[in-house]
Amino acid sequence: MANDRSVSAAGLDLQERVVEINRVAKVVKGGRRFSFTALVVVGDEREIVGVGYGKANEVPVAIQKGVERAKKNLIRVPKHGSTITHETLGIFGSGRVLLKPASPGTGVIAGGGVRAVLELAGIHDILSKSLGTQNPINLVKATMAGLESLRRPEEVAQLRGLSVDSVLGLDPNRRDGAAEPAEGEEAHDEPQPEPVGVGAEGEAS
Repeated sequence: MANDRSVSAAGLDLQERVVEINRVAKVVKGGRRFSFTALVVVGDEREIVGVGYGKANEVPVAIQKGVERAKKNLIRVPKHGSTITHETLGIFGSGRVLLKPASPGTGVIAGGGVRAVLELAGIHDILSKSLGTQNPINLVKATMAGLESLRRPEEVAQLRGLSVDSVLGLDPNRRDGAAEPAEGEEAHDEPQPEPVGVGAEGEAS
């Protein structure tokens, strides 16, 4: 899928969150040489998020590299209120993350790197489930793949050649609150209550 939601980091107030720092070793003739890797998520906590992976001999430098790479891979996340527009499954390698919209007040039901990505993307109500590996790199990238695959109703309508109301299952001719009779039934007026004090023959009792 073409990444048509990529945005520039210029002028954005981005927050940074380190998901994991790992020490890695390279074995050479004289022994082991240690370096550090950092998995970083950046976002504006509204609708823009990105992830980056940095590696260096010192932790601060690794984090800095991760932030710089994350700012080059920012995407804009389609949202519906405080949640996502529809259910999606993000896949990266052996990582699989299921994302489902949730009603207001649910909160972010996620853990680890998935929670960091969702919170920095400005999503406040969502359900998630990891269905594959627990490797944080694959989990974070699978989450990003899921968010990148989200589409707005306008995009689906344009793709199908329909109106937005048709995609959402809305009838523009239907009045709000007006209940339509089922097929084969006629609309009946509700029975009016009989006036008080009037007998069966219409005479006052």
